[in-house]
Amino acid sequence: MAHLLSFEGVGAILGSRPILGDITLGLDDGARVGVVGPNGGGKSTLLKLMTGALEPQSGQVTRSNSLRVAALSQQDTLKDVTVREAIHGSSSEHEWASERAIRELHEGLVPDVDLDRNLSELSGGQRRRVALAAVLTADADLVILDEPTNHLDVDGVDYLQRYLNDRFGRGKGALVTVTHDRWFLDAVCERMWEVVPGHDGSGGRNPVPGHVEQYEGGYAAYILARAERERLRNQAEAKRANLLRKELAWLRRGAPARTSKPKFRIDAANEIIANEPPPRDRIELTKMATARLGKDVIDLEEVSFSYGDKEILQSTTLRLAPGERLGIVGANGSGKSTLLGLLAGRLEPTSGRVKRGKTVELAELSQHTSELDQVGDMRVVESVSSIATAIEVGGKDMTASQLVERLGFTRERAWTEVNRLSGGERRRLQLIRLLMAGPNVLLMDEPTNDLDTDTLSAIEDLLDGWPGTLIVVSHDRYLLERVTDRQVAILDGHVRDLPGGVDEYLTLREAQSVVDEVTGEKLAAPVSDAAIARTARKTMARVERQLTKERSNLERVQEDMVAASLDFEKLAKLTEDSSRIQQRIDQLEEEWLWAAEQAD
Repeated sequence: MAHLLSFEGVGAILGSRPILGDITLGLDDGARVGVVGPNGGGKSTLLKLMTGALEPQSGQVTRSNSLRVAALSQQDTLKDVTVREAIHGSSSEHEWASERAIRELHEGLVPDVDLDRNLSELSGGQRRRVALAAVLTADADLVILDEPTNHLDVDGVDYLQRYLNDRFGRGKGALVTVTHDRWFLDAVCERMWEVVPGHDGSGGRNPVPGHVEQYEGGYAAYILARAERERLRNQAEAKRANLLRKELAWLRRGAPARTSKPKFRIDAANEIIANEPPPRDRIELTKMATARLGKDVIDLEEVSFSYGDKEILQSTTLRLAPGERLGIVGANGSGKSTLLGLLAGRLEPTSGRVKRGKTVELAELSQHTSELDQVGDMRVVESVSSIATAIEVGGKDMTASQLVERLGFTRERAWTEVNRLSGGERRRLQLIRLLMAGPNVLLMDEPTNDLDTDTLSAIEDLLDGWPGTLIVVSHDRYLLERVTDRQVAILDGHVRDLPGGVDEYLTLREAQSVVDEVTGEKLAAPVSDAAIARTARKTMARVERQLTKERSNLERVQEDMVAASLDFEKLAKLTEDSSRIQQRIDQLEEEWLWAAEQAD
């Protein structure tokens, strides 16, 4: 396996401040690395050192001969050319169109973009996807992606993870990605680098640079190893460790996809989360929400909505209950934001009725933070306390300063003027101010934008104790599954329940693109029962193969248990293995039953 790049004692200084120091890392062919860490901690600096855009002030960066690097940055650097030129340069069409992988990349990332259109005519999201396609079609040994899931819907993220796993799973080339999308990290990466920021020292003296800690496995494995390191260090960061244990407990109790690749000891995970309760007490939250809201929240009854001649939603009925936590998924342009607008009252339906409870106090977290411009001269704490001095979360009162600290503002940043905050800090402040207003219904449109993984964990922890009705639109599968208890999809203008979660949505979307074996044409939308049944039967076949394997494993372990009946230590380990395999079998059987219902 070829060695591509290495850092030996590398350090970087910006101005007089040391950003990173004594970094020693290596990349080989086949590596798939996820980079996490707080905003402003040095992730972008690390990527610039890898690409050569920044030279280290100490140490050495060694690259293999003729190493080719392709990098996607967060900045829009595309020139004013056609889409075709942006992705393929001066290459003639027959050079790339004959490659199946390239054609599939077009279909997966830019299916709605005409290759002959000029980039100046595209939306920001379309330009971002063109830039991603350009990087992935480049002939490169090392691909570096900075927030590649931005502007991708759930379908796009799912396609991207399958493409990257297929491309880099063959042991040719390496991938390094910075992203806040934790599901994507767990689905793609087999190693994690956490950029731990440094500090300026007391009074600005003796500054300490940031460093990089390495973890084997994807995001789930990273959370376990990090929680275990915190426990072993036994330091005073109790709040941070509590968040890690809570998230780890959810990961271990969740769907099998999250724990399919971890390279950690199961007994260590069980020890850490042994006494960790579920993230939310649904019964208590529903009781509290009903007390605040009554029985009526928001109902859409046979609602349709059109922009001119274009119908977005058709005969949609959706009823929200007190304390309900609803996740909404759908392709870009399917009508997710329109649905939120109807719920919020910003849009009026073309037909049908929107019924709101008399006690509804609604707040909406939009994709933009422009409303903070009105308090730009105020300090963070002042901008929060100007709305309210305290709020009740999880049955406890929290002051404005406590809430600000809980969502990651240090004492110094809490007294920073709002107009000097970064994009991620503005996003956090936006949510804090909304919660301080005491709403009982909260709408969140793509809330993960500009936030790092630690901040997202803190927000999820805060929402766990928030007693209200929560509606979330997001392409972030991890967030949706973590904070919502029910998911729906917008498909062909209709809202459809997803008892199988996001996996069911992806199955339905796959069915929409099923190609007829005789005509070679895609089956027409809306999704036909035959297409859904065909996809469901494929799922059943896959699950049956997995069940056969797991049942064989269980039988083997049970035989070993009989043979080791007098070796109590080995018997305990085998009993644990048996329990884990049985849990996996139970999960697979549930998946098979769901698929069987779709196939009928």
